Amino acid sequence: MPCKGHPRPMCRRDDWLCLHGPWDFALDPEARWTDPRAVIWDRRIEVPFAPETPRSGIGETGYFEACWYRRLLVPPPLGPDQRLLLHFGAVDFEATVWIDGAQVGSHEGGYTPFTLDITRHVRPDAPLELVVRAFDDPHDLCKPRGKQDWLREPHGIWYPRTTGIWQPVWLERVNQTYIGSLRWASNLERWEIEVDAKICGSWQPEMHLSLRLYLSVDGKMVADDTYALTHTELHRRLALSDPGIDDARNHLLWSPDSPTLITARVELRDPKGRIIDAVDGYTALRNVTIQGDQILLNGRPIRLRMVLDQGYWPETGLSAPDDDALRRDVELARAMGFNGVRKHQKLEDPRYLYWADFLGLMVWAEMPSAYRFTRVSVQRQTCEWMAAIERDRSHPCIIAWVPFNESWGVPNLPENPAERSYVQALYHLTKTLDPSRPVVGNDGWESVATDIIGIHDYEADPEKLAERYQADDIRASLHQQRYGGRILVIHGHHTHHGDHPLVLTEFGGIALSDCEGTWGYARSTSPRQLERRLRDLLEVVRRQSVFSGYCYTQFADTYQEANGLLYANRTPKIPIERIAAINGQLPAHPDVPECPGMEV
Repeated sequence: MPCKGHPRPMCRRDDWLCLHGPWDFALDPEARWTDPRAVIWDRRIEVPFAPETPRSGIGETGYFEACWYRRLLVPPPLGPDQRLLLHFGAVDFEATVWIDGAQVGSHEGGYTPFTLDITRHVRPDAPLELVVRAFDDPHDLCKPRGKQDWLREPHGIWYPRTTGIWQPVWLERVNQTYIGSLRWASNLERWEIEVDAKICGSWQPEMHLSLRLYLSVDGKMVADDTYALTHTELHRRLALSDPGIDDARNHLLWSPDSPTLITARVELRDPKGRIIDAVDGYTALRNVTIQGDQILLNGRPIRLRMVLDQGYWPETGLSAPDDDALRRDVELARAMGFNGVRKHQKLEDPRYLYWADFLGLMVWAEMPSAYRFTRVSVQRQTCEWMAAIERDRSHPCIIAWVPFNESWGVPNLPENPAERSYVQALYHLTKTLDPSRPVVGNDGWESVATDIIGIHDYEADPEKLAERYQADDIRASLHQQRYGGRILVIHGHHTHHGDHPLVLTEFGGIALSDCEGTWGYARSTSPRQLERRLRDLLEVVRRQSVFSGYCYTQFADTYQEANGLLYANRTPKIPIERIAAINGQLPAHPDVPECPGMEV
C-alpha cells in the first residue's frame, strides 16, 4: 500500500518519503534472537500489513512472540543544518530499532506512534540497513490488546491477533530546529482558536526565532499572527472577528451537517523573516458540552445516531487496505444516516480521523482494553492512553473519550476499591489532559465516574425494549436494572444518573446468516427479515426520549461476527437508502464537495 496522503494530516510537510512495500522478514516464535546479526531472513513481507493477514504475504495466524523486519534505505541527502526523522505510526507491541547494527531506539505500546532522529547514522551516498524487532507475547493479557484474541483461533467477539508494523512508516527531512508538534482547540465563548506548539532540535533564546500562524477558510484569511519564541513551547489564543448576534457566524462552525475546517499554515522564522520550517494542517471551531441530561454540539442539543465500528478488513486486519478504504468507511456511515461512529477497542489511523473531520462524522475514541488488573496493566494502559490523547486531541471529529469498556481489565469494580479508583483516576486524568470533551469512564455498565452513562442492551424483542425504557420513573428504575448481569451505576459513588445523558451505546447486533460458526446477538436468515427486525428495533429506540442518542451494533461483519449492516467487504446487506430511511434520515450523498486546498 503506497502512502496516499500524509500520515500526520494535521502536521504535514512536503519533504517526506513513504517506506511501505516489501521488507525482509523473519518469524521468531520463541523470541530467541536479540541481535539483528543472528536473524535468518527467510521471507518477504508487505509493510504495513501485520504478518497475521493475507495481504502481508505471510498469513501466519498461530502463536509467535516476536518477528523481525529489514530494509535497505537510500536516505535523501542532508544539508549541514538538516535532520532525518524516522516515523512509525504503530508497532504492536514492543518495538526495537537498529540502523546499521546500532540500536537507535525503542517503544512500548501497540497503538501509538513514535519518532526517532537517525541523523547521525546517515553517510553521504551510502544506504542504511534498517531493522525492526517487534515483541508481542500472544498470551499476555496485561497489555492493551483490544479485540485481539488470546486463543489460537478467533472466538466469540474476539478476532485474529496483530503483531508488528501495522500503520505507516515514513522518513521526514527537517532542519536543525523544527516544529515538533501542534495541538489545536477552540473556545466558542471567546470565539478563539487555541494552539500549543512545541519546537524541537537545536534551540537557544539568542536565536530570536518567531512563529507565524496563518488561518484561512475557503482561501480567505481569518487570522495572521506572529509570536516571538522565548522557549521551546508556545501557547497562544488567536481571537477571530466577533460575529456578534449574526447567525452568519454559523458557517464557521464544524458539525456533521457543515464540516467547516480552518486551514492552518505554521512557519518557524529566523530574525530576517526567512522560513526555517513550515507545516500545514487544520483546525475547527466547535465545542461539545454536557448540560443536565443533554449533549450539546456548539451550544445546541444533538441526538447521536452512531454505529459501532470495529475497524477491521478481511485481507488486512487492523490496517486499512489503503487511504481510499478509510474514506469510504466514513462515507458509508454517513450514507446510512449515521452522524457518528463509536470506534470500538481500536485507536484508529489518523487518516480515518482526517476523513471524519473533512466529511463530517463524529467519533467516540475508545482505548483498547487490557484484560487483567495488575500494576503492569495499569502502567501500560495509562501510558498508552496519554499518548493516544496527545496524538488525537486536535481532531474536531472526536467528541468523547472512552478509557474503559464493559469493565474489561477491571472485572471486580463493585467489590474492589482499587479498581474503582483506577477508573476514576483515568476519568480525571483524561479531563486534565483534555478538558474540552466529555469522558465516558466505563461504557456499558458499572459507572463510577462519567459525563455520559452508556448502556449496552441487546434485548431482541422490540416490545420488551419499549417497555423497559418508557416507564415514567425510568431513571430511577435503571438504578436497579442489570445489563449483561452488571449493575448500571455502582451504588454510593458521586454519579447520579438523573443528572447525566443516557446513550444506548450498544444494541441490535442482528446477524444475517444461517451458517454454523457465525455469531450475532440475534439472527435473521434473509435480507428482508433483517430489514424488518432492524426497523422494529430502531423505531422503538428512536421514540425513547430518555436517550440522548444510540449506537447500533454494528457497521460491518468482522470475521465470525455476522451482525454488520454491511458485509465484511463493505457491500450493504440492505440497500443503503433503506438503512438511512430506517435511521430517520435522508441518505447523505457519499460524494461530499471538496474544500479547495483542504484534502491532504
